[in-house]
Amino acid sequence: MTHDQMTLFAVPTAPTESQPARQALPRRAVRTRSAPDDAPQAALLPLQLIPHEATPAMTDNEPLPSIAPAPDDTPDAIRSDRLWQLDGWTARVIKNEDDDGWAVEMLKDGEAEPALVGPWTMGRDKKNPKPLDQAAFNTLVKTATEVLQRHAQQAHAMLHKSLTVFALDAQWDVRLDITPDEYEPFATLSAYDEAGDEVAQVRVAPDFRLNTTSATAWIVSGFARPGGRGPFDD
Repeated sequence: MTHDQMTLFAVPTAPTESQPARQALPRRAVRTRSAPDDAPQAALLPLQLIPHEATPAMTDNEPLPSIAPAPDDTPDAIRSDRLWQLDGWTARVIKNEDDDGWAVEMLKDGEAEPALVGPWTMGRDKKNPKPLDQAAFNTLVKTATEVLQRHAQQAHAMLHKSLTVFALDAQWDVRLDITPDEYEPFATLSAYDEAGDEVAQVRVAPDFRLNTTSATAWIVSGFARPGGRGPFDD
């Protein structure tokens, strides 16, 4: 096959069409709404900067701020040369009725009678009493408190008595407790064994005399009430 024949059998190619270029769409105009001429305009306030005051640092040489202490005195406290009233006690310097000297009395709040009455020192002028002070008041309070404690112990000893006796081949603890009363005072006589258990109890007269003889006789009698009736009677 010759070159001319090959040309005759060649498949004709379709002509290529060039694609048209895309045209840019026109942009839509943005409408802006203009404010009317008489509309109020927003005022822009100027920004004010407030300066910051730095707290000065404390140095080691600067003293700390002092705090005033609370007063120790109570509203009812009284301090004078002849009268002190503090902490539930009243110290009063009075004229001694027996001689030309002075005396001091200590009265506890709520009590009708003074707990302590004693002589008081004369002043330097040998005429007026020595003024009261804190040290003297503290000493008077201590002494008056000890007097009240001794009185309480004595009163307890007078109203409550006990002793230990040996009877019926055993050891007994016998107690006498007096109940003071303005109209009908009485006393209670009780016996306790070696284990501490109450064995008998009777009521007796407030002037019953408790001693070794009376306690032993009561135990030997079978705890009969002195004057009649038996144990645990009312």
